[in-house]
Amino acid sequence: MLHFLTRDLIFKFLKFGVVGASGMIVDFGFTYLLKEVIKVQKYVANAVGFTIAATNNYFLNRWWTFHSHNPNIGMEYTKFIFFSLLGLGINMLVIWVLVSRYKRNFYVSKLFAIGVVTFWNFIVNVIYTFS
Repeated sequence: MLHFLTRDLIFKFLKFGVVGASGMIVDFGFTYLLKEVIKVQKYVANAVGFTIAATNNYFLNRWWTFHSHNPNIGMEYTKFIFFSLLGLGINMLVIWVLVSRYKRNFYVSKLFAIGVVTFWNFIVNVIYTFS
């Protein structure tokens, strides 16, 4: 039943996780800077942090995780960003539900949302972006 979980796929997921952790630092850093220092609205700050992190993650995943040699970087990047933006929608929804409905801390909610979106991003990038 789990025959698709090859050693290579698991290793890629672990690398994807390392890249994602670096992206999380970028994401939280920019979100904090914008929200707490510059006083940008929290959901705008979240979107900017997420987008900067997604761009950083694209290049790291292209080079290290998926070893992509696709010469059409523009199309590959566009796919990656498209799926990342869908992931951002999932991210924002999870944060909104946890903060607005369940009164959870914004940053704890953001951390949980990143975990949820990690699985989404990995699956669509394996199947569509870097296939």
